[in-house]
Amino acid sequence: MLYPEHAYLPLLWMLREFMLQNNALLQKLKQNLRDTTPSVEGLVKGTDKSFGFLEVDASTSYFIPPPQMRRVMHGDKVRAYVRTENGRDSVEPFELVAPALERFIARVQKREGKLAVVPDHHAIRTQVSCRIAAEAKCQQADLQEGDWVVARLLSHPLPEKKNFFFGEVVQKIASAEDPFAPWSVILARHQLPHQAPDLQDLPLPSLEELAVGRTDLIHLPFVTIDSASTLDMDDALYIEAKADGGWKLQVAIADPTAYIPYGTPLDQEAQQRCFSLYLPAREIPMLPEALSHDLCSLRAQQVRPALVCQLELNTQGAIEQHTFQLALVQSQAKLAYDQVSDWLENTGSWQPETPELAALLHTLNDFAQARLQWRTHNALVYPDRPDYRFVLDPQGQVTEIKAEYRRQANRLVEEAMIAANQCAASTLAAAQSTGVFNTHTGFAEEQLQQAKTLLVAHGLYDAQMPAETLNTLEGFLQVRRALAQHPQGVWLEQRLRKLQNYAEIRAQADTHLSMGLPAYATWTSPIRKYGDMLNHRLLKQSLGLAESDLVIDEALLAQLNERRRLNAMAERDVRDWLYARYLSQPEQLACKRPAEILDISRGGLRVRLQDIGATAFMPASLIHPNRDEIVANLEEGTLLVQGQVQYRLGDTLEVQLQEVREETRSIIARPFA
Repeated sequence: MLYPEHAYLPLLWMLREFMLQNNALLQKLKQNLRDTTPSVEGLVKGTDKSFGFLEVDASTSYFIPPPQMRRVMHGDKVRAYVRTENGRDSVEPFELVAPALERFIARVQKREGKLAVVPDHHAIRTQVSCRIAAEAKCQQADLQEGDWVVARLLSHPLPEKKNFFFGEVVQKIASAEDPFAPWSVILARHQLPHQAPDLQDLPLPSLEELAVGRTDLIHLPFVTIDSASTLDMDDALYIEAKADGGWKLQVAIADPTAYIPYGTPLDQEAQQRCFSLYLPAREIPMLPEALSHDLCSLRAQQVRPALVCQLELNTQGAIEQHTFQLALVQSQAKLAYDQVSDWLENTGSWQPETPELAALLHTLNDFAQARLQWRTHNALVYPDRPDYRFVLDPQGQVTEIKAEYRRQANRLVEEAMIAANQCAASTLAAAQSTGVFNTHTGFAEEQLQQAKTLLVAHGLYDAQMPAETLNTLEGFLQVRRALAQHPQGVWLEQRLRKLQNYAEIRAQADTHLSMGLPAYATWTSPIRKYGDMLNHRLLKQSLGLAESDLVIDEALLAQLNERRRLNAMAERDVRDWLYARYLSQPEQLACKRPAEILDISRGGLRVRLQDIGATAFMPASLIHPNRDEIVANLEEGTLLVQGQVQYRLGDTLEVQLQEVREETRSIIARPFA
């Protein structure tokens, strides 16, 4: 029997109320269950399988099952419920604390016409469905499989209660087959400029205007000594031997602040960049090339404005006095490091063009040797390490990697620059009480006691001395010199380095312990470093030749430190990519190579290939077949196999490459058998 529709309404209302009440009860029950379920917070660590782990701290991690792993990504910081089943703990992430990715570099994947990207990260293989961003200067049709893009994550499965990641493509960087992708991709990753700035219609003063208030030193035969290909020449040198012994050295430094007033748009652009960026086979100047490569560069036979430091040194290489002055100079010759070194070392065919130039180079060499001896006894000098230069063909492929060692001409220029920078530091500290100072304050405060314990255990420090003495100039010098004589000094130095602060740029003078100097302020590379431009302006203030409106605040110091870090990371990343590209060639995989152990962990060894400078990882599984018989003693910096010390930090060994993958820039090595 059918009833009228309105007759069912009371029943429907009762059913609705029952469902609502039970839904509320159900929600309350679920909430109570959540409240009583233990939870943890940690970082998601992906694996090459479908599962992962949640690392809570250095000693605690939990298994993330595949269904849960699909809702998170390597590097996500999450909160998760801990579940126990069959005696095994696992976790179920329920809250995203911080995503691993926001803006990221990725490669395009297309499946059935749908756009997706995979982040460029060795531990992330998660696919992110994408759309094209409104500001992107490309269309979906412009993107092909494997192209490089900048992407932005818009939604994450965890807070959105979805089962997929979603983002948008912001910019196309390079095509999949572009041989120059390493440079473009890495610059985009770190959001660094791709080219030199524009001159911005800057009104340039004439040489006559620049000459006002400057001493005319054009008659002095200054010379520049740089790499043969260098265009941005910051420094030129002139020296005379004093009749009573010692030397009078003049260090002329290019003066870009003569062209760029403080606070102008071009000055602000230089402040934003902070440094010229030097990548393998590519330079991105801080200043417009019209200035850095021409008007400011101390080119041979060209009159240039300069800031000049005149130093008087005794026969032991100690600086007795110094002065600064604005001047006009003219380099008489552009000399190359290798040619001058060949001549000083009595090799090669190059000869100075005149007897006067030969005498100047001999005098500079005498000064440099005395100065090096002074620093050896009064500061710190470290063993030379080679630089590695990539040789590329026109298609951007690496044909060779050359180890380039410091030679006599390099040391000659280096000693002159270090001495001049010491003079700048003392002048700024005395006259301005502020500046851009390079500092290194030694051991981190929280690591001081550990450093002392390690040094005492190896007879390198008096147990009765307070740990704080290690961070004094005298204490640090004493330890460094003792390390140089210790039979285990190499690996001890590696361990102690991990306990030290990073070098830092500060506005007040402080010690630079790793150089063994009471203060240090660079001003000798103003074409390449904004901090050096600032010190030029401050030195001019000390001479009464500049306005005093210059402000060095915490924001500026943070920018200098951060940009230095980013530039170093960019250079490292491009190098790692080129190393992987070069070493993936079959003939390179077969080579036996000498290597130095840089780091020891539970997973294996990180080593530097000494012939080319690349860093490789040697997993424990390739060191010994039984992983349970390998123990990493992180405190001692050793790796034990079957209870015996097999490897130690700083040791050298012979290795062979096991696998090289350019797509992840990973180089895997094994002991050479």
